[in-house]
Amino acid sequence: MEELSFLKNCRPSVIETSFLIHPYLLTQFEDYNEALFIIYDLLLKEKLDGIIQVASFHPHYQFADSKVNDPANRTNQSPYPMLHFLREASISRAIDSYGDTSVIPTRNISLLRKLYSST
Repeated sequence: MEELSFLKNCRPSVIETSFLIHPYLLTQFEDYNEALFIIYDLLLKEKLDGIIQVASFHPHYQFADSKVNDPANRTNQSPYPMLHFLREASISRAIDSYGDTSVIPTRNISLLRKLYSST
């Protein structure tokens, strides 16, 4: 909550985004996933939904509809469990300048699957 409050109260020109990296906590993906639900509830409770968005990364990240070894999972894998807090206003500005961002995840997954199939 402290990090969320800090980000909320800090001017975007000073702090745009924030990471919480947990090298020794939530190392099991299932525990990490459960913690995400707590974070989402906290965003709602603190009226930060629509203001701050959470992107999640974990060494064992696995999409619900994927197999463990699916290269698609790599798009959300990281060396340590971590949460990336982003201002939704910043995301909106990025979308406005980039255009159709909905293709990015699909393109990334496609590229990773192609790269891993050629090795």
